[in-house]
Amino acid sequence: MAGLKRFPFIIAFIFCLMYTQSFSQGTGFVSTKGKKIIAPDGRELFLKGINVGNWLEPEGYMFKFKSAESSRKIFEVFNEIIGPDAAEKFWNSFRKNYITERDIKFIKDCGFNSVRVPFDYKLFTGIDFSSSCSKPGFKMLDNIIGWCTKYKIYVVLDMHCAPGGQTGANIDDSWGYPYLYEDAGSQNLTANIWKEIAARYKDKKYVLGYDLLNEPIAPYLDTERLNAMLEPLYIKITKAIRSEDKNHLIILGGAQWDSNFKIFGKPFDPKLVYTFHKYWSDTTQSVIQEYIDFRDKYNVPIWLGESGENTMQWIESFRRLLEKNDIGWCFWTYKRLDTDRSIVSINQPEGYDKIINCADTNRQTFEEIRKALPDRKAAAETASDYLSNIKFKNCKVNEKYLEALGLKNN
Repeated sequence: MAGLKRFPFIIAFIFCLMYTQSFSQGTGFVSTKGKKIIAPDGRELFLKGINVGNWLEPEGYMFKFKSAESSRKIFEVFNEIIGPDAAEKFWNSFRKNYITERDIKFIKDCGFNSVRVPFDYKLFTGIDFSSSCSKPGFKMLDNIIGWCTKYKIYVVLDMHCAPGGQTGANIDDSWGYPYLYEDAGSQNLTANIWKEIAARYKDKKYVLGYDLLNEPIAPYLDTERLNAMLEPLYIKITKAIRSEDKNHLIILGGAQWDSNFKIFGKPFDPKLVYTFHKYWSDTTQSVIQEYIDFRDKYNVPIWLGESGENTMQWIESFRRLLEKNDIGWCFWTYKRLDTDRSIVSINQPEGYDKIINCADTNRQTFEEIRKALPDRKAAAETASDYLSNIKFKNCKVNEKYLEALGLKNN
């Protein structure tokens, strides 16, 4: 009889447990559970992703420029060769056509389940050097998040270029030093941009999370002093995000190109993922063991946010190593000019070598600039051809790269 009397309470307990599990798994947002990233249905989400680099943070080498390495230097080149008005139209067209819904559908069809979107903070302020439009970045993010939602692909938003500079190198379009860690104004602006992004996208269920700072603190700087400033800044930014958005993951990269996890203490938020990048290393267990040890120590997920720019044999070997150790990945990069080391290759237009020559010529004085300039009409035609060539329908798919990632063009 005692057992029968307890029966209603047992039923109630089971119902409450089922309700709690259903609620926690039915919110529709990606979450974490111990070392795993968890999909909304409660199952492990193993990320297979690709970066859409160069779209919202142009890099010189992707244009085949050696001297004009950073965004603002690239903008200078195009301002000089075709004029500022034509250059603004160029960049507006570039952003419209470099990544489109057709690209996202292709990425989905190949078997990827996620993309990482690197962006320059200036696109979310009124100081973007390439457009007179205020905060054009939000329209770009609205578009890609909409497309990814349609095709059920998760989106990681990555601040590749932060106010003041987080790396002190060309990749963050900085002034040669990571002033972010020393300038209160830059820190506040960084936190406020992330807060605004979080407020806008807090209910978007295919936004997986926010990668706060790409590859902070170059290894050739005063790392002992600067490294101590990184995690406190992460905490500040996370606090700003959490004031608007408690749904999405926060992704933290280690110091020295996202490689040094020794700067981290105990996790300070329940939805943290720690990311590392690896290029041109061995593809042996020892290369990733320190990150696995960190995962085991703190019972948190880790994720490979960037790798690639290597032979197909290396990429396949490293991808297999990651999967053997249950580490999700996001390789670099989806599309760039005339290469077999991206998923999609842009055909180099006729006459583009003259633009490269101008970009790589010494242009320190106005006299040198004038001497370096190609014929403006010809340069404008080449720039127009480049804009046509970046469209997916005019690009070449590198099937070998997909094969190295264990995927294929369906």
